[in-house]
Amino acid sequence: MTARVTVEEVVRVAELAHLELKPEETPAMLNDLNAILDYVAELNELDTVGVTPLAQVSELGNGAGAGCLRSDQVSPSLDRAAVMPQAPETDQVFFKVPKVIER
Repeated sequence: MTARVTVEEVVRVAELAHLELKPEETPAMLNDLNAILDYVAELNELDTVGVTPLAQVSELGNGAGAGCLRSDQVSPSLDRAAVMPQAPETDQVFFKVPKVIER
């Protein structure tokens, strides 16, 4: 068993993630986070000696996604003169988008 997550930590994580947890949702979130940590602790007990670390699952080389990466070549982009007039708001160099982050 791993260190347990506290109610205060659940509230803080929700705040950092910009989640508005209702008071009745906190116990379920507490339970879920502790279950995740318990599962990670269980995974940490596995013997991984001799297992090569992977950065991507596609490194396995024999499955869906293996060997189907496109070549890394420069290709033409959209023509700015053609797309800027279609944008709702632009400064003719960049698209302008609404602010989505409040803090």
